[in-house]
Amino acid sequence: MQSVVLSREFYLRDPAVVAWELLGKLLLRETSAGLCGGRIVEVEAYLSVRDPACHASRGQTRRNASMFGPPGRAYVYMIHSRWCLNAVTEPEGTPSAVLIRAIEPLVGIELMQQRRGTDIMRDLTRGPARLCQALAVDRTFDGWGLTTGQELWIGEDLSATGSKLRIAKSGRIGLSSAQRRLLRFFVVDNRFVSGRTGRRRTT
Repeated sequence: MQSVVLSREFYLRDPAVVAWELLGKLLLRETSAGLCGGRIVEVEAYLSVRDPACHASRGQTRRNASMFGPPGRAYVYMIHSRWCLNAVTEPEGTPSAVLIRAIEPLVGIELMQQRRGTDIMRDLTRGPARLCQALAVDRTFDGWGLTTGQELWIGEDLSATGSKLRIAKSGRIGLSSAQRRLLRFFVVDNRFVSGRTGRRRTT
């Protein structure tokens, strides 16, 4: 699978813009067992200001320190004993990130099935926790440079046909605050999207 690694400058922007443009990009993971990954089809943006759902809304802690680091780094955290993967955005010191909620599996499918203990394709990488399990992503990747092209990275899909994706946005999932903000973005009619597909706006 051919891809061009996204540059640090790609992430040096508003998280909502980065989130939208991450759709269709490739999230790839390489280990001694082989290469695996797929096309990003669902994301959520978390803002550096006036966003109580953002982990950094109350300041820096040891847990969220990566959000304050350089753009293009990974922010990995645990919820309900499961890992979630984010891409850090905006300039260093401005804590914002994009949660990668789902990918469409394209490469290394058997390896991901082994890690997940299932051969049900639709459930393989649908949802942030399943995604991290399938890719063998854990806390050791917190702060990892996603622009290095090694072990864990995001790249432009060189095999894409050029057809424009139909993208929709909605409120984010599973939040107790700021639920109405339209900061979840997903590819319309893609069966690997993890959450509800009722949408407010498409393009």
